[in-house]
Amino acid sequence: MSGKTVLIVDDEAPIREMIAVALEMADYHYLEAADAREAHALIIDNQPDLILLDWMLPGTSGIELARRLKQDETTADIPIVMLTAKVEEDNKVQGLEMGADDYITKPFSPRELVARLKAVLRRATPPGVDSPVEFDGLTLDPVGHRVSTKEGPLNVGPTEYRLLQFFMTHPERVYTRSQLLDQVWGGNVYVEERTVDVHIRRLRKALGESHDHLIQTVRGAGYRFSTQSA
Repeated sequence: MSGKTVLIVDDEAPIREMIAVALEMADYHYLEAADAREAHALIIDNQPDLILLDWMLPGTSGIELARRLKQDETTADIPIVMLTAKVEEDNKVQGLEMGADDYITKPFSPRELVARLKAVLRRATPPGVDSPVEFDGLTLDPVGHRVSTKEGPLNVGPTEYRLLQFFMTHPERVYTRSQLLDQVWGGNVYVEERTVDVHIRRLRKALGESHDHLIQTVRGAGYRFSTQSA
């Protein structure tokens, strides 16, 4: 399997089934939701790699859900492809201006759908997720699941690895403990915020004196990964 998960949000079960079959044949995982409320819960709990979102949904519309997701830091980076029967140019522009990464107009072929989703995922995938990422001689290789320096490999625990991978793919930004819990542990895991501090200490210890400075404490705010002086 590709390891990528696509959330299908459409109120028509036959369309969801057709898309699910196409994704399965292309080796993608998938989740399904029939409305915005169900979709939002799945997004928070599972952090899918891409959201295929129907414009017209019962209750909260797809465009309103997309706007809500793009305004929330914990979901803003998830790519969204709008699925719509609307062909008017202004609707397409509205979707792209709101933050959608692409749109597909019904009717569409499963082959076209998969090709468009692959293109969006390639554009949206930063180094450190599918390819190695390096800062100041510290390298994280997601394919081999290894962390190393010029001196050799580092012994990093599984939670510390996920924490480091998130930091290295989101450098120079401050994250609160709550945001880190959502991004690294997942929205459906209930642990104390101070747990983050414990794993930050373990990560710094694993990085050693030559690289522990990359994990910076921002007093009163949280933590950031930075190659610049604190």
